[in-house]
Amino acid sequence: MPIIKTDKKSIIKVSIHLFKVNGYSSTTMATIGKACGLMKGSIYHHFNSKEELALACLKYIHEYFKNDIFSIAYRQDLSPKDKLILFTKKVNAYFMKSDGGCLLGNFALEISNTNPLLKDEIITYFQSWEAALECILIPDLGKERAKAQANQIVSATQGSILLMRLYNDPTPFTIQNDTIVKLLP
Repeated sequence: MPIIKTDKKSIIKVSIHLFKVNGYSSTTMATIGKACGLMKGSIYHHFNSKEELALACLKYIHEYFKNDIFSIAYRQDLSPKDKLILFTKKVNAYFMKSDGGCLLGNFALEISNTNPLLKDEIITYFQSWEAALECILIPDLGKERAKAQANQIVSATQGSILLMRLYNDPTPFTIQNDTIVKLLP
């Protein structure tokens, strides 16, 4: 295979896929390099370690969700119901076309107790997800119920993503998304 030049963003995108499908521990820098058409050592020109690359992957996904999904909660031009529908539709679109489930959920299970740096980013991502949902739900449910419901939605969504991956069947995820949309009148 010819060795090619690639940029940080391309390495991150390939790494996200490999980490989601194979897990953190089973994905080596050599595997990532090969998938990118690089020699293993070439990745170290962009990232000092596998942990640094994994953190960049987590931040990349978090940034995507923040800009393309979580931001829906703070729009003034939509009703809470319309926000919830669009939010859920975008979450659905992301995970239905995403091999390997949720990288942040997968990493939370696999390495969060052994890697505080990655754990902090994972926590921040899930807190952002819950805060966005809480913002959508507050007008109809009030602060306390909205906070509890947002936590339940994220938990149930992550569980349904896990089941979707385990059974190779989107039904649990689809049912969960349908349930979310019915929360508001």
